Amino acid sequence: MTGKPSQGLSIGDLSARTGLAVSAIRFYETHGIVAPLRNAGGHRRYARSDLRRLSFVMAAQALGFSLREIAVHLADLPAHKALSKADWARISATFRTKIDARITGLTQLRDKLDGCIGCGCLSLTQCHLYNPDDQAAAQGAGPRYLQTQQG
Repeated sequence: MTGKPSQGLSIGDLSARTGLAVSAIRFYETHGIVAPLRNAGGHRRYARSDLRRLSFVMAAQALGFSLREIAVHLADLPAHKALSKADWARISATFRTKIDARITGLTQLRDKLDGCIGCGCLSLTQCHLYNPDDQAAAQGAGPRYLQTQQG
């Protein structure tokens, strides 16, 4: 690491430690994920806690969370100090609920795929994937959803 620890991390140091490109760190900065201070020379200096914030962002994005969702959770947390165990527990509880809902939805989708693959009509009474309870029948005959997309 360059410089004294009390001066914070340079953007290059942060990049090396997180594996993120410098441009990605600047992108996250524009979205309020990290908020560097400026030293006397005008250079960005990041807190050590930004390592944890950026690592969290990378993990959350890998799980399919949008940057907007992630930024909302980080917005109310202190920017220049390490987050507490309680902070992380609160965020992870919310994410856990959303992940569980996604797992349930994906499991239901997986279980319904066998009845739909290959039918092609998208309006069969038994099509649980695209047309539960044959709701498309009220829109007319034929593959209603397909016709809507092409129209």
